[in-house]
Amino acid sequence: MSQNNQNIEELIALCKNNNQKAQFEIYNRYCKAMYNVAYRIVKDEHFAQDVMQEGFLKAFTKINDYKQEVAFGAWLKKIIINYSIDFYKKNNAFQVEDLSKQLYKVEENDGIISENIDLDNLKVKQVLDAILQLKDNYRMVLTLFYIEGYDQEEICEILNITYANCRTTLSRAKDSLRRKLEEI
Repeated sequence: MSQNNQNIEELIALCKNNNQKAQFEIYNRYCKAMYNVAYRIVKDEHFAQDVMQEGFLKAFTKINDYKQEVAFGAWLKKIIINYSIDFYKKNNAFQVEDLSKQLYKVEENDGIISENIDLDNLKVKQVLDAILQLKDNYRMVLTLFYIEGYDQEEICEILNITYANCRTTLSRAKDSLRRKLEEI
């Protein structure tokens, strides 16, 4: 077991006893990554900071529920993502379209990149900026899928949508992103 993992486990044990120094250490280790997660969802620096801090507070109050079934960072990230999505829904009237009710067929196309996109000159910032310009539900699904690494079943749970709806939204989001990238 690495020193870093052992140290995290010790810090978590201290946090379960309400040790503020241990909480501060965990906060310092994870705050940048959790801020980035919150920012990609709420799209505002100040709100992302608030969401991240509230997420940490919630994590520290629920620390006894952490059973080490997954890495602590993954457990914390899930709390931050859920809190960010709840915040976004409440403050932006986020509505996930029920695409499963639409009657036309969606062609499955897993790739985002087409021949019309110049990969040599495409920068990560341009891709992230293009994602931020998409409709909210497209941006949310792409962020959870590509950036946060959730699979479609997990996205269904997080967004409370059907698997068919998730698959359709993801397909359309990829297509929309592809069109935006072709414009660059």
